[in-house]
Formats: sequence, structure tokens, C-alpha cells
Amino acid sequence: MSCVNSILVVLDPDKQQQKALNRALHLARISQAKVTLMLSIYDFSYEMTTMLAAEERNTMRDSLINDRRVWITDLLEDYNTRDLQIDIKVLWHNRPYEAIIETAINGQHDIIVKATHPHEGLAHLIFTPTDWHLLRKAPCLVLLVKEHEWPENGKILAAIHTTGESEHHDSLNTRITESAQRFAKCLHSEVHLVNAYPGAPVTIAAEIPEFDTANYREVIAENHQKALAAHAEQFNITLAQQHVREGLPEQVIPELAEELDAELVVLGTIGRTGFSAALLGNTAEHVIEQINCDLLAVKPAGFESPVKV
Repeated sequence: MSCVNSILVVLDPDKQQQKALNRALHLARISQAKVTLMLSIYDFSYEMTTMLAAEERNTMRDSLINDRRVWITDLLEDYNTRDLQIDIKVLWHNRPYEAIIETAINGQHDIIVKATHPHEGLAHLIFTPTDWHLLRKAPCLVLLVKEHEWPENGKILAAIHTTGESEHHDSLNTRITESAQRFAKCLHSEVHLVNAYPGAPVTIAAEIPEFDTANYREVIAENHQKALAAHAEQFNITLAQQHVREGLPEQVIPELAEELDAELVVLGTIGRTGFSAALLGNTAEHVIEQINCDLLAVKPAGFESPVKV
């Protein structure tokens, strides 16, 4: 079983060390997958050079694209690419995330691999970075790469939402666990499942003195444990690899990932867009900022990207 068949790697134009490329080449070797390296570039000053004719601007643009292709070719000399099928794409596009998603759709890639970078202050709440757009809008798997290595016999943490209330959640849980196991088989790793559940509402406990908070938490925990066990049974995942914890997913998942020294966290993202998404973000986005390992985002079945080719 291979993890992936066709990998799209998003290169960082400003760095010599390419975390995403390292990870992608490793994946390609163990999966015998094809690799496409892509770079999206754009310089607004080229479009504003009104003194030049359109043909001259196109020539300048093509020259810049060719320069970046040469840079990528030179970059590959530092890597072992023997026996790997590698393609190079440099695109002129003023929206990098659209260029990435369009390339993924046109090339029928089943995973996008991209390095992550921290975002300081509040800027990421207002100006959504490329990472966020990919998590919400890319139709395929998205692997966001951090510094943590992928050792053999490592651990992969799959985040499951067990409510039993929706076929949509059940379907996404299945896709998450299948993806985790597929990667675990390639990487010789062990899959763990985590389910976070909410604690007792503070307002109820305050307004109703006779409300039994301890009993409520015990019942909720038991229900989630049963639901997670039923899900795990379908995939032959042992009880020791099942974790049910009280708290918000963006708190529970990073804490457990650190405890397990997980190499990869796998979770689902529903692709929420619009103003509410810009302000609130998704669980995947909150988690990626707090974990020190890679994150693999999985879309629901039938998801269609809002980016149209």
C-alpha cells in the first residue's frame, strides 16, 4: 500500500532549506509517487511598467520564470532524486493559493505538501495566509510540514469527532482514520485516536445548585469512550491507542501529540469560508499553530473546491 501517488510540493522562494521538499521526497521514495515542484511568483511592478509594450512585459515575465526554474534545478542538486519522477512548474499568479489549488486539480495530485511558518501578532486574524486557504479550499490532502522528523516506529495521532449524531461526521471520521493508517503503514508507525469532549457547562452548574457536575462529566466521558471504541473496532485499533479527554480539540490534540511525541496529526477540515472563518478559524488552523509536528488535513467525501479551474 502506498501513501500517495502524485505529490505537489510548494517550494519556499526565500529559503535554501526546503522542509516541504525533504518530506515530499521521502514520501515519494516509500510510495513510488510522482513529484511536481511548484513555485508561484508575481511582481506587480512588472504589470505597472506601462512604458513597455505588452510583448516586452511578457518577455520580462518569461525571463523571471525561467530564472526561477533554473534556481529550482540548482536546488535539486543538493538532494538525492535518483529514480524519482520529478516535474517543475513555475507560475505567474497574484494569488499563490489559487495557483497551488489549480495546479493540484489540473495535475490530479492527491496531496499538497507545504512548509509552515509562524504568524506573529493579530495579522493572521485579518489577512488569511496561504496555509489557511489551502486548509479550507484544497480538494485533496494537505500536509503542512514543521520541524519534527518522521522516525520509524513513530506515532500518528488521528483526531476523531464522535457524536453519533451525523453520517457526515461518521464518514469524515472514516476518511481520517483510513488516511492515518495508510501513512502509518508506509512509515511503520502506530496510529492513535483522540476524541475531545466538552466539560459541564459552567452556567448550568452556577444556576442550578443541585446539578451533579461530576455525574454529568462521567456520563459524557463514557458515551464518548463507547463511541470511540466502536469506531476503533472497525480498524483494529487497540484500547491502549484510544484517548478520550475533556477539553477543546485545539487544547487536547496538541497536548496529547506532545505526550506521544507524535510525528503526524491527522484531522478533518470542513472548509468553512467567509467572514466567520476569517475571524474564528477552523480547528485545524488552531491546532497547527500549537503542535510541533506535521499536520495532515483531510476533506469530507464529495468536497468541491471553491477555486474553479
